[in-house]
Amino acid sequence: MPRQVGQAGAATGERDAVVAEGLTRSFGDRPALAGIDLRAPAGSVLGLLGPNGAGKTTTVRILTTLLRPDGGRATVAGHDVRDAPGAVRERIGLSGQYAAVDERLTARENLYLVARLYGMSRKRARAHAGDLLDRFALTEAADRPSGGFSGGMRRRLDLAGALATRPAVVFLDEPTTGLDPRGRADTWQAVQDLVADGTTVLLTTQYLEEADQLADSIAVIDQGRVIARGTAAELKAAVGGERITLRPSLPDTLAAVSQVLAGLGRHRPEVDRRTGQVSVATDHGVADLQRALAALEAARLPVRDVSLAPPTLDDVFLSLTSRPGSRHAPAGQPEAQHTELAPQGDLSRTQSPTAARRRGAHKRGAHAWRR
Repeated sequence: MPRQVGQAGAATGERDAVVAEGLTRSFGDRPALAGIDLRAPAGSVLGLLGPNGAGKTTTVRILTTLLRPDGGRATVAGHDVRDAPGAVRERIGLSGQYAAVDERLTARENLYLVARLYGMSRKRARAHAGDLLDRFALTEAADRPSGGFSGGMRRRLDLAGALATRPAVVFLDEPTTGLDPRGRADTWQAVQDLVADGTTVLLTTQYLEEADQLADSIAVIDQGRVIARGTAAELKAAVGGERITLRPSLPDTLAAVSQVLAGLGRHRPEVDRRTGQVSVATDHGVADLQRALAALEAARLPVRDVSLAPPTLDDVFLSLTSRPGSRHAPAGQPEAQHTELAPQGDLSRTQSPTAARRRGAHKRGAHAWRR
């Protein structure tokens, strides 16, 4: 049985805008999903993290009715994705990994077209397109053909199109890929405004900071399974307390330094050959750091720099996806079952940044589309 820590699971029912139970899907003889379970309460942000090929996009395609599962069940906005795909599509917005815009139309025409296709009146569609152009900093380019847009501008236009109907549930598959820092910040603000108005967001991302900033709850996926779930704080706590990070003076001593750190306690060191660093969780903070430095000096393994800091989501990601049994684990490690670190808790009690901002937005009466 998987070990579970964190809050008790939330009651299911009308509060859940997205539910997935035991979803499976294979492509030929290659399994993409091996039993995915997810829940996203209404008005929350669920972040999906995982390495490339883990199953995030396949999950999104099933939940948005673009792909049928081989097994399991899923409901979105109260409708079954198998039995009522049309009802699901009427209530969702989707921005995939690649911008889907009509390059022959202007930005304004793209958004007006989507709004009209969903039944808005001409007057309302024009006004709504204008609001979206302003929200995504596209007003100056509103009447230019979108085929001449930069990658970042096309991405912003695609995001605006996903929100053209004020959907109950929005799926954002790596929404800020290719955006500059300002574009990313604008997108984050748009997500926060959506949630403040009661929209549910399912977000896949490769940016750990993005999940930390936006997600009320996070599910980490690897090899088609959810291997951990909880709030960002719960996942960080499960990795361990503070983390010692060392950069050896000699790159070819990474393995030897890792062996020394392994002797500090129960946590396994993580080696990042790209950055030339070794890190390990510690239960005793400064005391373990002093022990590590003394042991490295005795072993004549000099280090260039060292830090002691709380864990980040990057640490969670690297720790979980390099465990034995993961396709990303170091070669030679034995197969093992993944451990579920925390169940998704009652998000009405969480203190995530997005939840706090949502409460503040309600008090101010602010939201995304009414001005």
